[in-house]
Amino acid sequence: MVRQMRSDDVLAHVETGLWQWDHATGVVVLDTIAARLMGLPARPTTLSESAMRARVHVEDWIDLHRVAGMAATENRPTVTRLRVLDRSGRVRRTVRTRLHSFGDGTDFALHGLFEEIDDDIPEQSRCSGDWRLSREAFLLDAGRALAEARTTGEVLRVAGRLSLPGFTPNGLVVFGTDGERLRVLKYHGYPVNTPEDEARVKRLFRLTVGSNYPAAEAIRTGRALYIHSPAEYERRFPEAWQVVRGFGRKSWAYLPLIDGGRTMGAWLAGFPQRVAFTPDERSVLTTVARMLAQALARTHTLESERELSADLQHTMAPLGNPEVPGVQITTRYVPTGGGLRIGGDWYDVIPLPSGRIALVIGDVQGHDVRAAAIMAQLRIALRAYASEGHRPDAVLSRASRFLAGLVNGTDPRFATCLYLEADPRTGTLDVVRAGHPDLAVRLPDGTTTLRPTAGGPPLGVLDEWAYPTTRISLQPEEVLLMCTDGLLETGGHDLHTGWIRLRAVLENQPADDLEKFADSIVAAVHGPPSHRLTGPLTDRREDDIALVLLRRPAPVGSASLRRTVLCVDQAEPARIAEARRQLAGLLRDWSDPEQVDGAVLMLSEMLANVLVHTDSDAIVVAELSGPMGERLLRVEVTDTSDELPHRREPGELASSGRGLVLMECLSDAWGVDPRGDGKTTWFELGEPARPAAGAAVAAGAAGTSSAARPGDLPGEPVRSADLPPPSGNGSAPARLNGTPPPSPAD
Repeated sequence: MVRQMRSDDVLAHVETGLWQWDHATGVVVLDTIAARLMGLPARPTTLSESAMRARVHVEDWIDLHRVAGMAATENRPTVTRLRVLDRSGRVRRTVRTRLHSFGDGTDFALHGLFEEIDDDIPEQSRCSGDWRLSREAFLLDAGRALAEARTTGEVLRVAGRLSLPGFTPNGLVVFGTDGERLRVLKYHGYPVNTPEDEARVKRLFRLTVGSNYPAAEAIRTGRALYIHSPAEYERRFPEAWQVVRGFGRKSWAYLPLIDGGRTMGAWLAGFPQRVAFTPDERSVLTTVARMLAQALARTHTLESERELSADLQHTMAPLGNPEVPGVQITTRYVPTGGGLRIGGDWYDVIPLPSGRIALVIGDVQGHDVRAAAIMAQLRIALRAYASEGHRPDAVLSRASRFLAGLVNGTDPRFATCLYLEADPRTGTLDVVRAGHPDLAVRLPDGTTTLRPTAGGPPLGVLDEWAYPTTRISLQPEEVLLMCTDGLLETGGHDLHTGWIRLRAVLENQPADDLEKFADSIVAAVHGPPSHRLTGPLTDRREDDIALVLLRRPAPVGSASLRRTVLCVDQAEPARIAEARRQLAGLLRDWSDPEQVDGAVLMLSEMLANVLVHTDSDAIVVAELSGPMGERLLRVEVTDTSDELPHRREPGELASSGRGLVLMECLSDAWGVDPRGDGKTTWFELGEPARPAAGAAVAAGAAGTSSAARPGDLPGEPVRSADLPPPSGNGSAPARLNGTPPPSPAD
């Protein structure tokens, strides 16, 4: 008759205990038998994780932690061994634990069995923990670390700190070859503290591939060498033994580093204890050697490509930004992320014989070595044409013919280009564009706008083409931006969405330091912040980025100059009120308050005319210059409409048509200047001298002639010079407000 037994009785009969460990809370629970096996009183016990760790050999605890995390990830039971220590640190017994772990691999919990076993496993072949799980965990970690290494130095640092499962070496060396010479690339665990140690290391550096040394033999034969004992080492390699005997190793493994059938070096793992080098252990060593060889080959190729790319970029880049008085220039180039990291983008800064400077930026079609070669030749040609003194349009016409003759054949290429000549003294820019994105200007208040210019086809498309020239003006403290399409399209953007992203960056970053400003622009579209600003075309490949920034600093000692700049969008007519407030603030100490009201009124009329009669935004620039009491106010409103204003004769009940009449009556001078794409309407006011205290106020107004004027015709610019002189003085146009009344002292 079979007697039924409870599971507790069965476990007690076979001397097997139960235990639990919650890694998240750090609590370990042992039953009576498990507590006795751990050297504690034979009763149910709860203790902390640190107290449990103090009773287990440190290597076994590390293996237990790794195996438990791996088992939790795989959701399967596993087995490992633990050496239990007494209070003096000696091994008291060896227990085997069968455990089941669950969790996410980091905050895991486990429960399992404890049973004592005979410690009859040879020390040299002990493999702590579940061998398969430990090996897989180690290989995964080593493979990840080697795959993430981007340089040979990083690979060697990873190789120098490998901790093999169950038979950890304390000495690692990576050998390479330089012709017939054997070189030590990296070592770990070989201290060089004494002259004897230094002498031994120097002897290793004098070895050759043909010498009688294990690493050299592994490289020559392509086969691994496993040396189990010092006696075997001395017997097989007596000369090398005299070098390595002082390091105190007991076993050695020399494995060739082979990639693609080519032996590039050898890897040495030295052990402080004797190792049997079982088939499993040899398998791990061989796998690590293969991963190490592949990582070294990969990083060597990448470093060669980076070195070639850096040399090409250094050769093709401009020699340096010249120091040009009156302007500040900053440039940036960011290569594409793939291949040799070279492409067809370029920039150049060229001093001209006339004292002006030329700025060039362009992009040759393609992202390969041929594109880079064409770019280098085209850059040299452009520099030569510009240095000869040709006009901007002639420079691009000649460059287009040069490129068309250069790329004839089976692989035609074209190039976009933006070329401008700048006068540092006046800020005048003569711009010629060949299929390239327009330049942008950041105003002193941060407002950034595109400056449309007339253009033509890309270089190399047509042999003969007359490129039009557009003249614009760069005011003090304004920043000119020239870029290639990579700055706009990187991150999956097209030209439109890329410009929206770039404008937000330009308007929100300070431009006091042009170098930091350029870095912030590149970081916003190419660095970590760019991942939050991806565009709709997520499959678009990355492109090179070239960037040129030009600024005219305010003249030294120009404290009497005041300036305000504002952009009024079609969708924001309420900003007209802000423009009025800014102009009134600019004239806060003007001597004639009535003139201030008149200037604000004229600005309102000019802005309303742009928003009502055009589809363009309005850019307001107001400048106040000169000494106190003799200052000149100039206000400009620029839009992109080509239609010029013309005078009308409104009736008594008309609600519009009086803008030009107000300009004539209230300003000292006014006019309309056509630009390359649009026009600029402006007026000027001179500050009258402050009257002496108690002086009488002159009153009255001079009339104006109602005869037709040349500027009254539709489409013809109207200027104050076209008006007949007022009766009585024959000088400037008369004002309705007459002589200003006295104002309070400042």
